Amino acid sequence: MGMMSVPVMRQFLSRSISSRNRNKLHGILAEIDLRSHLSTLGFGRRISAGGWIFRSVLPAAYGEYVSVFFPAILRPYVEYSDLSPLEEPDHGLHSICSTFHQIGIHSYYCAPTISEDDDPSSVCWHHIQLGLPTQHSFEVFPRGLTQFAPRPRQYSFLRHHTDVAALPDVHVPEEFSKEHFRIAFQSEFYSEASDVDGVLWGNQHTYPIEIKEKTVAHDPRVGDYFGLDLGPFVKLAFYAAKRGNLHSLFVVREIDNTISRELVDWWYITFDELALYASWTHQGGGTSMGGGRSSVVRIPKARFHRLDSEALQSL
Repeated sequence: MGMMSVPVMRQFLSRSISSRNRNKLHGILAEIDLRSHLSTLGFGRRISAGGWIFRSVLPAAYGEYVSVFFPAILRPYVEYSDLSPLEEPDHGLHSICSTFHQIGIHSYYCAPTISEDDDPSSVCWHHIQLGLPTQHSFEVFPRGLTQFAPRPRQYSFLRHHTDVAALPDVHVPEEFSKEHFRIAFQSEFYSEASDVDGVLWGNQHTYPIEIKEKTVAHDPRVGDYFGLDLGPFVKLAFYAAKRGNLHSLFVVREIDNTISRELVDWWYITFDELALYASWTHQGGGTSMGGGRSSVVRIPKARFHRLDSEALQSL
């Protein structure tokens, strides 16, 4: 049996998160702040922890198989013995995964065991498929996941040297759990991965959320606007194509500037509205999370809605 400490988790994140820019860290902090905001409004239990959505790659099956995984948050200084029962998912995640399953996205919850103290390589994940009408049992990852092409050679995912000091200790475990599972998955399989910032279990629909921290920009043709990179736009379009009871939201944490990053307000727009009003031509943006220059579509700020209690009740 074993446990994991916060310093070791933080060291792992410094090696797994790209050092080419700090946008990834700003995005993580925006996710954290959104959960806090929803909690103050009484909706903290309506949003899932983050996860990953993976698609198959290689020409014969590109994009044919899609699965979403929600790793349990590995609590620091807690023993995770393979002799103890695995942590079960909560009721809300069952409901969320049922929605994914109904539109053909296989959904899994993952729980860890640890065999050696402070050794990330000794973390073993166990997955169980949710959203099915019958109950399934945990399997040791990656057993049973046959839809993805195996990776024949090892790849160095832990090659970065990123300063992650801005990430508060209390939120390191969630990010460690997400990153550790992503690397475990992509070390086993060829895949295209995109993070799931969270899924809101609304009163009307289920909403995967894309969260970004933005300053408002201005264009004489559009007016004040927020930009969205093409990658996240395509992911939201994918959810829209699947539809069913699955909708999606683009949430913006508006900040006053890129230095102090003080909160101005929280805004959201549904993908249906976003698709109606996003600019038909894209333009160059800032540095993307991958380190290159991004291309963005512009969405008028006037089309966004304030993310408050009344709005959440209506979703």
